[in-house]
Amino acid sequence: MGLRVVFAEDNYLLREGTVALLETVEELDVVAAVGDLPSLLEAVATAHPDAVLTDIRMPPTHGMEGIDAARQLRATHPGVGVVVLSQYVEEEYAYELLKDGVAGRGYLLKERVRRVEELVRALGEVARGGSVLDPAVVEALLARKVRAAQSPLARLTDRERDVLAQMAEGRNNAAIAEALFLSERAVEKHINALFHKLGLSEEERMHRRVAAVLAFLRDEGGPAVPR
Repeated sequence: MGLRVVFAEDNYLLREGTVALLETVEELDVVAAVGDLPSLLEAVATAHPDAVLTDIRMPPTHGMEGIDAARQLRATHPGVGVVVLSQYVEEEYAYELLKDGVAGRGYLLKERVRRVEELVRALGEVARGGSVLDPAVVEALLARKVRAAQSPLARLTDRERDVLAQMAEGRNNAAIAEALFLSERAVEKHINALFHKLGLSEEERMHRRVAAVLAFLRDEGGPAVPR
């Protein structure tokens, strides 16, 4: 049996087209496709999926229903991973999605739907309790924070930033090494260096990777990065 997924998108044509695309993937089993927040929550309760793939804006308000769903499901179905899709890079949406905890949550741009392998990997990662951020979001957040003179990210080398961006996509050390043409030992060295520079050396190992990715979400005087 493949990864059980509930898909939520209010645009009928986009919903049907995406379902048809997802159904070509043997590893996935689309157990429900819905068009609004109440239907999404009901589908999770009845179909018991491993992961949810949802648009951010849906009825009834076309506000942040996808993020609202992620919040509610953390309380009612904590084992269900959620990947939220957005049309544009919205830094605030990423923060709102992840501020209460990063485990089992992902934020991707809708254009990733066409890249089925990346989408399948993201859904699998959140289903396992990991976290995935779209590289375009990471790039925007990094660019904003690196400009701040006091940001610890300003101390990262270019290669450490490359490694951090790969980590944000949910890749393990072996995959990062392959993508950046490095040895796994070199990747581990870069990761340890950026952990130290971001003040995460003492964090639990399973959490500090995502904490590093989210470090740039800190605002001066604002909430701490969720761990």
